[in-house]
Amino acid sequence: MRAKLDINPKTKIGELLETYPELEAVLFKLAPTFKKLKNPLLRKTIGKVATLQQAASIGEVPLGELIRVLRAEAGQSESEIIKGDGEIVKVEPDWFNKEALGECFDASSIIDSGDHPMPEILSRLELSDENKIFQLITPFIPAPIIDLISAKGYSHYCRKINEKEYHTFFKRN
Repeated sequence: MRAKLDINPKTKIGELLETYPELEAVLFKLAPTFKKLKNPLLRKTIGKVATLQQAASIGEVPLGELIRVLRAEAGQSESEIIKGDGEIVKVEPDWFNKEALGECFDASSIIDSGDHPMPEILSRLELSDENKIFQLITPFIPAPIIDLISAKGYSHYCRKINEKEYHTFFKRN
């Protein structure tokens, strides 16, 4: 049984293709520019440092679409994305209350442009009312973001709206 690899924007292309060699054709179809990685020398050098976020930018593919397609092709359902502190919470928790919703931040355009939304998310979270629920909108489950914010003392709940939109709610513990 092969090790699980969380496919996210920071995943290195070399690591992805080493873990899931069958994704090579999928990656090349989505971003034809990366067919150059068939060259063993380029694969050894570029593959070790280039991330999926960079691949999306260079290949002019929306990052959310790239992540979604690669996850699906690797057989990763949302419920299989497990982080160090446990499974992504997708069942509405007791603390979730629509009346307690505070700021809502849609990071989709930042992610799709190839930039990292973390500084903006953390800034907005810091300024938000600690008694309110902070809502984050992304084009895929933001597993690394959930990990980081959970480590700062927040509970989370992630809801799939459709194939291209996820809402993640954070409440200070």
